[in-house]
Amino acid sequence: MPYAAITYKVKPGFEDEIAEIFAGFKRASSPVLRDESGAEVGKLLGTGVFIQDGVMVRFIHYEGAATIEDIGRHMSTQGGVHEIEERLKPYLSEPRDTATPERFRAYFRKSTMRCISQLSIDTFRPGATAS
Repeated sequence: MPYAAITYKVKPGFEDEIAEIFAGFKRASSPVLRDESGAEVGKLLGTGVFIQDGVMVRFIHYEGAATIEDIGRHMSTQGGVHEIEERLKPYLSEPRDTATPERFRAYFRKSTMRCISQLSIDTFRPGATAS
């Protein structure tokens, strides 16, 4: 099951304030991910948010054939996501223009980290040795 990671550049020293914002996060209205034509292509399984100093990362766990574009499209329409984005504005060291779904998706693409490795039980091979 794939993961995606989205970065946020935040002002250091506000970790507790940012944690408070995420404590009240409203879940997505549906976990179903759809492609441009509206066909179901996957499902959001969970998210996690981590912060240290001036960097915050949101990890997104999903399944299916969904792409990062499909995830961005889905998240750009979620009220809870827009509420978080609005409340984060004072703590961002790099402003994000996420006011419309199109701008949200553009910034989502820009802030997605390059995946260099994903390992899970699905990739485990019995008898293989660790190196």
